[in-house]
Amino acid sequence: MQWSDLLAAFALYLVLEGIMPFLNPGAMKRALLRFASLPDVQLRVAGSVSMMLGIALLYFVRG
Repeated sequence: MQWSDLLAAFALYLVLEGIMPFLNPGAMKRALLRFASLPDVQLRVAGSVSMMLGIALLYFVRG
């Protein structure tokens, strides 16, 4: 893997993260308030599932 790949992935991450607040900032605020009220365990489970799906997708794409 080259540094340009890592920077391209980071740039794509920033674009995807910016879509929701740009298109619908009110919904983004409501979603963040809901996330803030979730127990830590649920956030950890959601984060670990997200990471595993991302690793699996990366494995199949780059495999």
